[in-house]
Amino acid sequence: MSNTERIYSLLAKLNPRWVAALEKRLRAIPAVAQEINNETQSLTAELETSLRPYKDSFPTFTTLPAQGRPRQEILAEMQALRDLEEARWKDGFVSGAVYHGDYAHIDFLSQAYAIHSQANPLHSDIWPSINKYEAEIVSMTAQMLGASAVQDGQVCGTVTSGGTESILLAMKTYRDWAREHKGTTHPEMVLPVTAHAAFDKAAQYFQIKPVRIPVDSQFKADLVAARKAISHNTVVVVGSAPSFPHGAIDPIAELSDLARQHGIGFHTDACLGGFLLPWAEKLGYPVPSFDFRLPGVTSVSADTHKFGYAAKGTSVVLYRNLDLRHYQYYTAADWPGGLYFSPTFAGSRPGALSAACWAAMLSMGEQGYIDAARQILEAAAAIRKGIEVIPELRVLGDPLFVIAFTSDTLDIYQIMDRMTGLGWSLNGLHKPSCVHLCVTLRHAQPGVVERFLADLHSAVEETRQNPSVKTGMAPVYGMAASLPLRSVVSDFLKKYLDVLYKV
Repeated sequence: MSNTERIYSLLAKLNPRWVAALEKRLRAIPAVAQEINNETQSLTAELETSLRPYKDSFPTFTTLPAQGRPRQEILAEMQALRDLEEARWKDGFVSGAVYHGDYAHIDFLSQAYAIHSQANPLHSDIWPSINKYEAEIVSMTAQMLGASAVQDGQVCGTVTSGGTESILLAMKTYRDWAREHKGTTHPEMVLPVTAHAAFDKAAQYFQIKPVRIPVDSQFKADLVAARKAISHNTVVVVGSAPSFPHGAIDPIAELSDLARQHGIGFHTDACLGGFLLPWAEKLGYPVPSFDFRLPGVTSVSADTHKFGYAAKGTSVVLYRNLDLRHYQYYTAADWPGGLYFSPTFAGSRPGALSAACWAAMLSMGEQGYIDAARQILEAAAAIRKGIEVIPELRVLGDPLFVIAFTSDTLDIYQIMDRMTGLGWSLNGLHKPSCVHLCVTLRHAQPGVVERFLADLHSAVEETRQNPSVKTGMAPVYGMAASLPLRSVVSDFLKKYLDVLYKV
């Protein structure tokens, strides 16, 4: 055992708050810092091949070519790259990522995008068509998520670039609302530990203190802990429908009522489930209330580019009333460049994405969404049942379409890595160590469920017979799951990102 490993073993036994206090001092010790650097450099080097597979097979450009390349040559190269990447998601080997994927649907969205490729909603006077599309996207999404239950009919929102921006905007909105209405200068958000990482990003960007609460045995937010966590500085309480890691729907009714009693906002993060859960409910699945039908819910985020089947790069953030939405907006009334205003973070935006989103929603219609939900939920149920009969595996919680599973006897990350070797791309998770598959229409294709379960059986058996063989990402996930020094993991992730930008 190395000196660093001995330190890690000792720290793992300590209170996490003590570890955080000791971490900075330990990393200042040259020998420890050097060994940590050696370990992360070694892992990063191993990943370079998988992260940069085209380095030797396609030309690399570090400066502009002296003369422009022929357009057909460029398109042919791009087509070749696409062909190399397409098979995995097309054949249903990927968790989430591509939610529809039918060629006719893709071509339709591409045509809609091309029609409006020059549109920029920043210039609303030049492209009022994009205003029409976005207003209708917001309205259709709001009605799907219970807007008709709000008596004054003021549910409103904006189109954003994705779930992260929807969440960031909502948290910025609550911070600013509380500052003006309550004089809050040290804002806090109360959120389950399973809430999406975008909330932590919002906390960093907007100086909001995250107050994290635990989850119960079913991976749902702990109500007793939530009640204790709310203080006079709390500006918003958060719940997921469902959570990204385990597919669990938090007790939104109880959490939002708690927020309402304290006169603060409640945000439902339905980025993942917003365009699936309403149709699951119509199909008779047990979906607890999570939207504006609950009087305490004051905002909801829902991703159109997931189960809304729009092109990547759109989401919707909704608010219970117009006054709240005003705290999201940015306006500049005294800039020498004229009057400047934007509803979201971006100034210029690709109006073509909003046009394609509008087209996707209209082409699907309610019945299309219901039919898609039926296929997905039936595939998910079969996958869950198949996992549950594998003795070495255990499904976490009571999921509908995000199936998280772990093993009490085998290294789950080795199983994940062996599934990767068989062509699958699953999501590795921490706390607890587990893996999940987010089921999409790609998995509802004939034969995909059967192939997944057969490969999973094979991966489990191989891991059982060769438990000491660790390759690929398994060591990385193992390190991240067990390492008590969290800044070391963060530094490794930054190096990972550095590799992505290497030429």
